[in-house]
Amino acid sequence: MQQHRGVTSSSTALGGTLDLADGLAVHRVGFGAMQLAGPGVFGPPADREAAVAVLRRAVELGIDHIDTSDFYGPWVVNELIAEALSPYGDDLVLATKVGAYRDHQGGWLPLGHPDALKAQVHDNLRRLGTDSIGLVNLRHLTEQPGISLADQLGALAELREQGLVRAVGLSNVSLEQFEQARGITDIASVQNLYNVVDRTSADLLDRTAELGVAFVPFFPLGSGFHGSRAREDAALRAVAERTGATQAQVSLAWLLRRSPNVLLIPGTSSPAHLEENTACAGIELTDAEVAELDALVAEGDTLEEAH
Repeated sequence: MQQHRGVTSSSTALGGTLDLADGLAVHRVGFGAMQLAGPGVFGPPADREAAVAVLRRAVELGIDHIDTSDFYGPWVVNELIAEALSPYGDDLVLATKVGAYRDHQGGWLPLGHPDALKAQVHDNLRRLGTDSIGLVNLRHLTEQPGISLADQLGALAELREQGLVRAVGLSNVSLEQFEQARGITDIASVQNLYNVVDRTSADLLDRTAELGVAFVPFFPLGSGFHGSRAREDAALRAVAERTGATQAQVSLAWLLRRSPNVLLIPGTSSPAHLEENTACAGIELTDAEVAELDALVAEGDTLEEAH
C-alpha cells in the first residue's frame, strides 16, 4: 500500500467513532455492500467467492458497519453477507434499507405501505440470519397516495420497540422531510447523495451536524450509474499527487474533514480498492487543500442513482 504524506494513527482507527444511538457506536469508515451484486445492482456477482472474500477482508480491517439492503440483487447481497460473516461479531452493525422493490427488469419501485415495510424488515432479518438489525433506513422514492410518513416511521418504531431494530434512519430525503420525521420518532442517521462535486444536500448535512445525527453520503466518490467527472478534475488530481494518495482516497478524506458527523460507506468489489478506501482515514489534508476541494463545482454533472 502507498505511503501517504501525513498519515496518522487514525488510519488504524478508521476515522474515530460515531454514535448512531445509545450503545450503538461505529467507526466513521464503513463498507457499502451494494456493488457486490451484479451489474446494475441486479443478479449475482460474477465471482461469488471474491465477493465473500471482500466482506471478510472488510471485517479483518476493523470495519464494523456494513450497509446493505434486500433489494440489492435483489436478495443476493444479504445472502452473501450471511454466508461470509454469520455468526456476526457483537461489534458488527448491519444497516439496511426498506421502502422499495425491484421489478423483473431491475427497475426500482416504491413499496412503502407500513405493513410492507414491516415485512421487508423481517425478510432482511431472515436473509441476513440475525435476530436484530442495527439500523434500518426508510428509503424515500416518491410520495405514495394514502401513505403518510408518520405511519411509515411508526411501523419501524414499533419494530424498534420489539428489539428487531436498534435504530431508525432515513435515505434520500429533503431537509423538510427530515424535520418532519424528527417530530415523529428518533432519527439516527440520514443517507443522501453528497460528494466533493455534488453538494446538493449541504443544508441537510449541516442540520444533522447541529443535531448530532449521523450523515451518510452515498456515492461518496462522485460515481454512479451515469458517473461524474469528479475524479478527472484537475484540482482533485493535484491534491492527490501532493499527498501521494489516490483521487478516491482524497475524496473520502475530504468528506471526513467536511463534518464530524459524516459516516462513510464506500463500496467496492475489489479487495485492493477496499484497502485503499479504508486507508483514507489516515490522510491529512492541509487547510489549503481542503479549501481547493471546497471550491470544486460540478458543471452539469448529474448523478442519477438507484441507491
